[in-house]
Amino acid sequence: MRIFVTGATGVIGRRLVPLLHDAGHEVTAVARWRGAHARLAAHGATAVTLDLFDPAAVRRAVEGHDVVVNLATHIPHPSRMFLPWAWRENDRLRREASSVLSDACLATDVTRLVQESFAPVYPDCGKQWIDESIPIKPVRYNHTILDAECSALRFSHGGRTAVVLRFGAFYGPDALQTTQFIKYVAKGWAPLPGTANAYFSSISHDDAAAAVAAAVTLPTGTYNVVDDEPVTHREYVDSLAQALGVAPPKLLPAWTAHLFGSLGELVARSVRI
Repeated sequence: MRIFVTGATGVIGRRLVPLLHDAGHEVTAVARWRGAHARLAAHGATAVTLDLFDPAAVRRAVEGHDVVVNLATHIPHPSRMFLPWAWRENDRLRREASSVLSDACLATDVTRLVQESFAPVYPDCGKQWIDESIPIKPVRYNHTILDAECSALRFSHGGRTAVVLRFGAFYGPDALQTTQFIKYVAKGWAPLPGTANAYFSSISHDDAAAAVAAAVTLPTGTYNVVDDEPVTHREYVDSLAQALGVAPPKLLPAWTAHLFGSLGELVARSVRI
């Protein structure tokens, strides 16, 4: 198939492009900066620079493709994640760019749209297992997840295929969340709001990319993409401490979740997905 990928230089995109190429697909990859074109070309992709907020340009770009995969995000540095205004660009991508892409796909012969989303937006369910039938409950900082998902599902109303992938919390050697968390745990504490027995559902970057590659053949629907063994906050930080060869860190008191705004509220939830 001819597959168009936005966010191709992100932590998932740069793993996905070679997977698609190796599977025999023809890949067009959007890079925000021209400096990334050579790297994408080395993985067999045709690299392009595109303004995702320009409807006419997006329509021309997706013309002739079978599948569009939207991984475009703008996640702030972990040190700024608790600042509400740090998410404005990401909100705009989810609210506006996702809609522009959906409209462009509807106006052309694209048959499948794959949209990135976020699994930890489910409500706190304690020890209860969570699947895709549970209604999501975004908080203020990530409410635009609903916009992105609705844009994708709107594409499916015309009888074409839309796949929404709700990823767990990412981890990996090039995940800023992981590297920052390691620094804190090595110092003896873990900046993770919530109770020690709250569940934490995550996914490695490599597995997330493999899931996107699989999504180019899945039926229309919303899918959680998470590890099959979610762990509690206590298990999570203790396993990391063990890997680092340091003592188990102290967890933040549960009441501190309120100090981190809506993001703290979300991270404190127990989501056993």
